[in-house]
Amino acid sequence: MKTTNSTKLKKLLFALLLVPFLLPAQEAQQGPMFMNVMLTAHSSKISEFEAGLAAHNKKYHAEGASSVSVFWISSGKNSGKYIWSMGPTSWSAMDEANNPDPAHAADWNTNVAPYAKSTMETTFWKNDLKHSNFTKDFQLKNLSIFMLDMKRFKQRQFMTVLDQVYDVFKAKDPDHQWGVYFNELSNMDGQDMVWVDFFDKSAWMGKEDKFPQWFEEVHGPGTFMNFLTDFENSTNGDTQELWVFRGDLSGSSGEVQGRQ
Repeated sequence: MKTTNSTKLKKLLFALLLVPFLLPAQEAQQGPMFMNVMLTAHSSKISEFEAGLAAHNKKYHAEGASSVSVFWISSGKNSGKYIWSMGPTSWSAMDEANNPDPAHAADWNTNVAPYAKSTMETTFWKNDLKHSNFTKDFQLKNLSIFMLDMKRFKQRQFMTVLDQVYDVFKAKDPDHQWGVYFNELSNMDGQDMVWVDFFDKSAWMGKEDKFPQWFEEVHGPGTFMNFLTDFENSTNGDTQELWVFRGDLSGSSGEVQGRQ
């Protein structure tokens, strides 16, 4: 079939539209992926749900690419829900995960699904190692989730903002552990990137916010207001949640290995 000029033009325009999305992804150091499923237990069946979930994860999701960590959401509109997080994994490993053996599927359908609501949300997150800070081994306990909605075609500008934020915390709080993750799929839900702070005690939440001061100490006097402008121009908004690691419900041990 002969290709018309109109068809060629459409292909060219489509390729140009993809450029802002592809470049940051190509430049970022590739990291492992996590599959997160948000689950809601029936309010009258929480004990049964947790018992079934714990047994299932410890039997089928205790190690390897199918290892699962469970978190309980303790703030925001999703309070009381659970995050079933499988990983670190990869897209290639998902082929096996999507086709479990019959006994695996039957266990979930019999001991977990009946006690959970049918509505759920599944997202896939790729760890951006370049902007993360895993410098030592630690145990999962509390997570501060800071999720951002990037503006369309402003990804390159946003990556500059992210570079600046990383430089500040790397210089001023290098012993703290954090992870940066990008959503693998496009969405209209404000879930494009997430910065995850890992901390042990809730007192960490009450620490004085020195970021504006730290920013100008790292990037120079008078730079913080320009940073806020760039941040505003490249994002639509943000959402924050607090998660608590539930080792009793997880298949994984919750141990995170540092990377140098």
